[in-house]
Amino acid sequence: MKIVLAYSGGLDTSVICRWLQETYDAEVVTFTADIGQGEEVEPARAKAQAMGVKEIYIEDLTEDFVANYVFPMFRANTVYEGEYLLGTSIARPLITRRLVEIAQETGAQAVAHGATGKGNDQVRFELGAYALDPDIKVIAPWRDWDLTSREALMAFCEQHQIPVDYQRGQKSPYSMDANLLHISYEGGGLEDPAQPADEAMWRWTVAPEHAPDEAATIELGFVAGDPVSLNGVPMSPGALLLALNQVGGAHGIGRSDIVENRFVGMKSRGCYETPGGTILLKAHRAMESVTLDREVGHLKDELMPRYAKIIYNGYWWSPERAVLQALIDESQKVVNGTVTLRLFKGAVSVVGRDSSTDSLYDADVVTFEDDQGAYNQEDAGGFIKLNALRLRLGAKRGRKYL
Repeated sequence: MKIVLAYSGGLDTSVICRWLQETYDAEVVTFTADIGQGEEVEPARAKAQAMGVKEIYIEDLTEDFVANYVFPMFRANTVYEGEYLLGTSIARPLITRRLVEIAQETGAQAVAHGATGKGNDQVRFELGAYALDPDIKVIAPWRDWDLTSREALMAFCEQHQIPVDYQRGQKSPYSMDANLLHISYEGGGLEDPAQPADEAMWRWTVAPEHAPDEAATIELGFVAGDPVSLNGVPMSPGALLLALNQVGGAHGIGRSDIVENRFVGMKSRGCYETPGGTILLKAHRAMESVTLDREVGHLKDELMPRYAKIIYNGYWWSPERAVLQALIDESQKVVNGTVTLRLFKGAVSVVGRDSSTDSLYDADVVTFEDDQGAYNQEDAGGFIKLNALRLRLGAKRGRKYL
């Protein structure tokens, strides 16, 4: 049997690699994805080789991740439960796609992941895998084995001579996940939602109160709903998001501390840093404010929570997401222009938006000065009376809603 494993080279996936080899008498193929997590992925090659792995895939998917997953999501202004910018959720479809593709390329019968049986990621990986290859076998060791603690994992490593990096001294108490869109923190002291997060936990952003006393002004250029330039300089999707992370983090932007509803049914407290995404969301909505038709914009706002839940729950590779994406992308054809933003001590403010080709904003109509006949104010009287008709009829019959 051949199995493709999503492999980081850390303790968990190293144990999983050996466990798969022994439990299934399997040939394991490892896949390590660089999606901008900020850590070197190449050392995973030597670790996989030490485990006897013959086929090792290590791939830089950063540009693919931002262009084909992050940006399409932000075209919808996607936020889950009002706060979460879905940094972990949106990375799983890409990783799953490559797992399945590698399985097909290598003739593997199964894929495996290191997600636990309590979280959302197991659902995202497996729904995606079955959608992309209905005949694939998915193995989730955390649901099958009896290694229930870090100490048990270390004992397994010693017993099976697995080379892993493990600091027996001070280590982070948090479970962390990072990619170019965000870094997340769970576990440790965060499991008590009443306790504030430790300031030393944050890695990408300065505390807003310690951010520079002078604001930064930036300009984002948009084409068809996607950012394409920063301060007039064209950039690739990955380079642009990285630059926004850096400037946003320096100004204390993008921290969030939330309790979210997991798909599996429990509530979970998590902290997130999404500096570039926070800036991008603000800028994109500003660009839409002058280019989108009112009812198109309102329709998008109504659909966004459904779209966010689809991504959060692992249904990226679903017919409903494809249909919604087509509608969203059609709306973005006119979202072109520039947005100017001010970054200051954790806040992002829009200070200007311009679209010379697609703006629906007409100063001649909206002006408080003489509009030269562009708008007949007398027309508003009939408009109001027609819209008040049902209210007046109800009031005459005593239906007053006080």
